[in-house]
Amino acid sequence: MPLFGKEKKTKKDGKDSDKQPSIDDKYYLKELLGTGAFSVVRLAESKDRPGQMYAVKIIDKKALKGKEDSLENEIKVLRRLTHPNIVQLLETFEDKSKVYLIMELVTGGELFDRIVEKGSYTEKDAADLIRQVLEAVDYMHEQGVVHRDLKPENLLYYSPDEDSKIMISDFGLSKMEDSGIMATACGTPGYVAPEVLAQKPYGKAVDVWSIGVISYILLCGYPPFYDENDANLFAQILKGEFEFDSPYWDEISDSAKDFIRQLMCVNVEKRYSCRQALAHPWISGNAASNKNIHGTVSEQLKKNFAKSRWKQAYHATTVIRQMQRMALSSGGSGGRSPIPQRSMSTGEPCGSLNGAQDK
Repeated sequence: MPLFGKEKKTKKDGKDSDKQPSIDDKYYLKELLGTGAFSVVRLAESKDRPGQMYAVKIIDKKALKGKEDSLENEIKVLRRLTHPNIVQLLETFEDKSKVYLIMELVTGGELFDRIVEKGSYTEKDAADLIRQVLEAVDYMHEQGVVHRDLKPENLLYYSPDEDSKIMISDFGLSKMEDSGIMATACGTPGYVAPEVLAQKPYGKAVDVWSIGVISYILLCGYPPFYDENDANLFAQILKGEFEFDSPYWDEISDSAKDFIRQLMCVNVEKRYSCRQALAHPWISGNAASNKNIHGTVSEQLKKNFAKSRWKQAYHATTVIRQMQRMALSSGGSGGRSPIPQRSMSTGEPCGSLNGAQDK
């Protein structure tokens, strides 16, 4: 029985009719780009359009046994979303042992990597990044989809170009609102909203909180909530305890601070929606400063978000480096990162915060 879609029809004489094309009919599978617990990601070239490259996520059905619903949900969500700032699912294939997801190929690098590499970086740059994320998430929310795991690692640049757009990836924990009440404690601890930790039913507002956390980090280089102990970290988040520490925030505009307060508001009723956030002067007006904050922010990013893979030799191409993030989300949580000054747990996907299940 296929994991998704319809079984092929069979004629009375036993021959196939309406047989679906296989992935080998349409693509050349090339080098390995990344691996996860249930999947690998490989480069794929279109046979119809030579030179046109894609990323193909190859999921092992046997390894996925018992978690098929998660994959079906991810595919259903991705099929619903078509937006210039969301990594696109183009088509799917299936055989007896594997499912293949043909994805748009993004090659521009991770968000923090690019900021560190920049020579100049301002509030206006950060505001432009957040505007793109807000526009994509606003669209997502209009489609009834909640991402539930927005974090910097899931924000990728489309290309190496200086003016490249930002792309949202990894919809493994996404949920459609019409599929029932959301109550699962899932996501990544440093970015998760208070109502999730409080084990209350929640909705789209959890994504806005996460965007607030990302905005905070983009302006200072360290997370608003941090503790070696997860229980202490959660206590901070539940109370919404964060500060604009001196000297890191001394040169940051009052408008930026107000914007963050509106997004990281514990009271869900008072928290901004994406639409309201897009209308804030820091995003839509001229309130964002042009002062170069690259030195401070990049230094803090390197200290507080040091990854062991940053210290390793990169693969030969940027493509390989970036596509490592496209393995199934449930296969790749990285555990605790070494953070010399401030500490933040990177957490794990759904179920790591508690064992609750969506009803």
